[in-house]
Amino acid sequence: MKTSLQETNDPARMGEEEMAGAANIGSPAAARVRVRTLLAVPVAASVALVVHLLVSKEQPETQSYSIFLCIILGSAIVAAAVQSFSSHLRRWLRHMCPIIAGAVSLSCLWEVITSGLRLLPLPYFPGPAGVLQSLIDDRASLLDSAWNSLQLLLAGYALGVAVALVTGVCIGWFNQARYWGMPLLKVVGPIPATAWIPLAMVLSPSPGLSAVGIIALAVWFPVTMLTASGISNTRASYLDVARTLGAREAYLVLRVAIPAAMPSIFIGLFMGLGAAFLTLVVAETVGVKSGLGWYVAWKQGWAEYGKVYAALVIMAAFFSTIMSLLFKVRDRVLAWQKGVIKW
Repeated sequence: MKTSLQETNDPARMGEEEMAGAANIGSPAAARVRVRTLLAVPVAASVALVVHLLVSKEQPETQSYSIFLCIILGSAIVAAAVQSFSSHLRRWLRHMCPIIAGAVSLSCLWEVITSGLRLLPLPYFPGPAGVLQSLIDDRASLLDSAWNSLQLLLAGYALGVAVALVTGVCIGWFNQARYWGMPLLKVVGPIPATAWIPLAMVLSPSPGLSAVGIIALAVWFPVTMLTASGISNTRASYLDVARTLGAREAYLVLRVAIPAAMPSIFIGLFMGLGAAFLTLVVAETVGVKSGLGWYVAWKQGWAEYGKVYAALVIMAAFFSTIMSLLFKVRDRVLAWQKGVIKW
């Protein structure tokens, strides 16, 4: 009864229900909302294209960006025309059209500020056309750098997670391991992993191994801490029931404590992945001769800031994709918590 009253008094839920009802009956208000949503991207792309043609007549890299905006405009028109035949496409457009229109409008504003009004100095702040052209011209180097960064990231992250899970389970379950392990975590953990780069370069036989070790160290602390916390906070009732049924210690750890600690472990995995991204970029600027961080430092040294921004675009897509994949794994493993934390 209480839940029903809360749902009835929730304005957001009532608004959603009213919108759904209006959409089902095809009311004029719902039709206007759908039309405005579908027209958002074509209007934004048309404005951006007109602004681009007006402010960048004398720049040689304008053709690629014009084609890019025309592709967005044409795709939006085609999608709006065929969305009535596909419910999945209709739902996707309803959700994504405002975001895409906002991104196109932001790029238009960016071009006005940089290429149009010249409020920001060149070459430090190129327009979107220059960044897109740099992305096209240097795509081979960018893809090679992204591949090398992926190899370093996966190697360091896998090593750090493997070591962290073992140490976290030991610290969380065994009192003796907790006695000796917690002081180590308190002393070593808060030190940024990048502070160990000079020592790693001296001890490691190659820059690649030192980068992997530094990334693993950055991942190790959050995953270990949250794994140990999840294991130690396992409900005593779960363990008592398992012991009553004759479970041994290995069963208690592997089949009771670790599954109960999985939500905490995944939080540590997400935190470790964020720390790995930061450490990867910094480690690549120190000794590694490949990767996105190295590419950014290299192009910055030559004042090719269009290519620097192109690398940042690749980084955003690269890191966001990896984070999304980890969320997919989390939703599969913790199906009962799916949607609690969204990405």
